[in-house]
Amino acid sequence: METGSPHDTGTADAQETPTPATADVPAPDAGTEPDAGTEPDAGAEPVWRALPPGLLTMRRLLLVVWLGLLTLATALVPGLLAGPAWGAFAVLPLALLLWGWVMLERNWRSWRYAERADDLLISRGVLWHEETVVPYGRMQLVEVTSGPVERHFGLASVQLHTAAAATDATIPGLDPGEAERLRDRLTELGEARSAGL
Repeated sequence: METGSPHDTGTADAQETPTPATADVPAPDAGTEPDAGTEPDAGAEPVWRALPPGLLTMRRLLLVVWLGLLTLATALVPGLLAGPAWGAFAVLPLALLLWGWVMLERNWRSWRYAERADDLLISRGVLWHEETVVPYGRMQLVEVTSGPVERHFGLASVQLHTAAAATDATIPGLDPGEAERLRDRLTELGEARSAGL
């Protein structure tokens, strides 16, 4: 079953359908998040949640560190060995750094997720928009992971493992409290739905 809109209800494993997108996906308003204790209505529009800005900060800092070092090396090594004119090649990684700065924000704004009555929606992508529908009954394992850099920035990722390994999904850069809440809720809903199969 192809999924192209948030109104579709998935009955198979998580599915991804890339569709071309010409504009950024706007981030939802912060005040529209549902209460953590309420279950979304099956017929209601999904309430989309954006990723926290800490993810964008972390990714931009990593970009500046790596491309900043590359820019410095590109300026110094050719400049010292071949002459100062060759140091102008440092403009290339510097331009890449500026381009990456803008692209990281566009990518960050494109990520969002929504909890519905029967499934979880994950939407992402700037040029190619992908929307993944993960039915609660197909989830086998929900993990919260946080590497050293993510922990430093107070972030965690939620990984969803389904019956088909190729359809696993991830929501990166969540606040640890939200990641744990989402893990517990998805685990509870997955157990309830799989018991009813």
